[in-house]
Amino acid sequence: MVYKKPQVPSVHYSDFQSSMPNLAGKTFAITGTTSGTGKVAAQALASKGARLILLNRSSERSEKGLIELKQAYPSADIEQVDCDLQSFTAVRQAIRQVKHLCPNGLYALINNAGIMAMPDQATEDGFDIQMQTNHLSHFLLSCELFPLLKQAAEVHGEARLINHSSIARLAVKKLETSYLEKRGGQLGGNGASMLFSGARWVRYGQTKLANAVFTAALHQKLQQAQSKVKALVAHPGFANTELQVTTNKNGGMSSWSSLGAKWISQSAEDGALGLLSCAVLPEAQSGEFYGPGKGIFATKGKAIGFSLQKQCTRQDSIDLLWSKSCEAIEQEFVID
Repeated sequence: MVYKKPQVPSVHYSDFQSSMPNLAGKTFAITGTTSGTGKVAAQALASKGARLILLNRSSERSEKGLIELKQAYPSADIEQVDCDLQSFTAVRQAIRQVKHLCPNGLYALINNAGIMAMPDQATEDGFDIQMQTNHLSHFLLSCELFPLLKQAAEVHGEARLINHSSIARLAVKKLETSYLEKRGGQLGGNGASMLFSGARWVRYGQTKLANAVFTAALHQKLQQAQSKVKALVAHPGFANTELQVTTNKNGGMSSWSSLGAKWISQSAEDGALGLLSCAVLPEAQSGEFYGPGKGIFATKGKAIGFSLQKQCTRQDSIDLLWSKSCEAIEQEFVID
C-alpha cells in the first residue's frame, strides 16, 4: 500500500490571503518552494507583489515550479537560486548569488525547507542529513544573509527571519549534543515507529526542536542588540503535503497512516498560514510562534501567535545550539 494524500479542503487560507497587505518593494527569500507549504507561501507572497528569491535544489520539479509561478503571476519579480541544503559548499554558492541579487537588502528570510524521518545517513559534510537540511544549512544562510536583513530593516523599519518547526519538537525533551555533531550515520539506526520513538523520528524531533531553539536564541540576541530584525517561528500542524509521501517512500512512515490522515490533517494552504503570519502580519512580534490555535499539539486550525514553550527557551539549549551550530559551519554568527 502506498501513502495517498487525502483530499482535505482549505478552510482558512482564502480569507487570510485576501487580507494580506501589499508587499511591493519587499524581497523575500524562501527555501523549499517546489511543493507543500513553501509553494503555497511563494504563491501567496507573489500575489501581493513581493519580490521572490526561491532557494531550491536543482531539479526538473524546481524548474517546473518556477515556470508555473511566473505564469500565474507574470508581473511578479521572481528569481530562482540553486541551493542544496545537504551541502555547505552548495549553500555558500547560493549565498553569493543571493547577495548579488539583493543590493538593497532582504526583507525576510524564510527557512522553510525540510525532510522528515529519513535514514541514518551522513551528508558530504559529515552531519545527519535531517539536521543539516532542516537546521544547520539554514543557520548558515541566516548567518551570511543577516547583514542583508539589517540593511532592509533600515529601509522598512523592520525585517524578519523565520524558521519552520513542527509538533515533533515536543517529542524530545531537550537538545542533545550528538545530533549537532559530525555523527551522521551513527545516530540510532532506522527505527520508524510513528510514536516518535523510532530513531528516524527522534532525529527529526531534534531538528524541529533546533528550529524553535534557534528562534529563541536569535530573539534573545536581537533584543540585546536592539535590532530591528524580528525572529519568528511557525509550525504547519499536520499539513497534507509531499512530505508524507516522500517519508513513506524512504521507509519512515507506514502507508496505513494515510487512512487516518483525512481526519486529523489540513490542506497545504491552511498549513502555510503559520509561515505567512510570521512573514506578513504587522502585529507579529519577535520571539512569537505561529501555528494552529487549539493548543500546542493542534494538527489543524486557524494560525494564531503564542509564546515559545520553556522547552525551547532553556538557556542551556540556546547556548548549546549556538556554539555547536557555529562549530558546524566553521564561523561565528555575530549579531550587532
